[in-house]
Amino acid sequence: MCGHCKKLAPDFETAATRLKGTVPLAKVDCTASPDTCGRFGVTGYPTLKIFRNGEDASSYDGPRSADGIVHFMKKQAGPNSVTLRREADLEAFVNHFDASVVGFFSGPDSGQLAEFLKAASVMREHFRFAHTIDMTLGLKHGVDTERVLLFRPPRLSSKFEESVLRFTETITTHTLRRFIRDNIFGMCPHLTNENRDKLKGQDLLTAYYDLDYLQNPKGTNYWRNRVMKVGSQFASQGLSFAVANRKDFVDELEEEFGLGASDGGDLPFVTIRTQQGFKYTMREEFTRDGKSLERFLEDYFAGRLKRYIKSEPIPEKNKGPVKVVVAESFEEIVNEPEKDVLIEFYAPWCGHCKSLEPKYKELAEQLYSDPNIVIAKMDATANDVPQGFDVQGFPTIYFAQAGKKDQPKRYEGAHEVKDFIKYLKRESSHVPVVSRVKEDL
Repeated sequence: MCGHCKKLAPDFETAATRLKGTVPLAKVDCTASPDTCGRFGVTGYPTLKIFRNGEDASSYDGPRSADGIVHFMKKQAGPNSVTLRREADLEAFVNHFDASVVGFFSGPDSGQLAEFLKAASVMREHFRFAHTIDMTLGLKHGVDTERVLLFRPPRLSSKFEESVLRFTETITTHTLRRFIRDNIFGMCPHLTNENRDKLKGQDLLTAYYDLDYLQNPKGTNYWRNRVMKVGSQFASQGLSFAVANRKDFVDELEEEFGLGASDGGDLPFVTIRTQQGFKYTMREEFTRDGKSLERFLEDYFAGRLKRYIKSEPIPEKNKGPVKVVVAESFEEIVNEPEKDVLIEFYAPWCGHCKSLEPKYKELAEQLYSDPNIVIAKMDATANDVPQGFDVQGFPTIYFAQAGKKDQPKRYEGAHEVKDFIKYLKRESSHVPVVSRVKEDL
């Protein structure tokens, strides 16, 4: 079984148990049934597909956790849009953990209803839809003509923003999708593992604490309201806000921000992560009046905050042929303007990196007497990789040429010493000085 399949298996089994009687989950061993997998275009593993009435309806692109699979697949059960006949139906539908999109229409032959249902069929995997042809159900919400309303979850209701938003354009899949996308999260959404990718594509401030909307909604919203009160003062400056359960992100907080599980106590831990990948943490304790958060944001927008950089300590001795780089010394060594630098980003557990190590060291030894070239390496699991260096796998090697530090080039060649030498002769700003024997250190 492939590694990704092994990782998914327990979550898939748990989800199957929880969904029994609602949505059946099934699995096919493609090594035992290659014809079946070939018929549905399966070429990689694991591949998840959604079937309706025995037909391949779509690929599954939802979360891979048990909770995420259950949540996602429950949305697949039933109609694209739920029909509401009574006011009690409407109240029950919108009183949900997630946001609700409800259309109010004049009759079954309404052209706008047809467009609404078409949009719901396309977006049902991501949003909850319902509709009614009894216009009186919308009177208490000010609906006097055909209209679509977006109901934010009651648990996120706040005096700082509207809980119900009106869609006023002509309904098409495009216009409705844009309206939902722009408004569904509101000023300060609940960041989860399921929506994280949608929220993290922006400059985002997140307050992490013991958030629990099931057991302690009042305490949860106490801190969220503090964030919203302060955040509303800075809403026009391009920063988004969110709250999250610290337990859901404990590994990320430890890995990315150096926060231990017991750090911070009961008070929120606040971070900012920008689209560029810059990170900041609020070191002052979160005060109940919100003043410390206000000061943190004032410093952020004034450019006074020091970026948080995950870094190993700078080595006390670094005289070996391969220079050891950490995040704190990256600027000094790799971006030294007068020197050409070849840097390997590696992981300690990476087998390919271990195979490369003796060849990379030999390369460094042969170039050791050249004052213009530096051969370097950095553990990319223990140090933040700077902007401009895209490291998705290991080893990843870049060349930063003297005078062109803002244009690092990824090395795509073979990993033999002669291949590196040939590359450096072509790309370096100076002709490399190659010696077969390393000079005494």
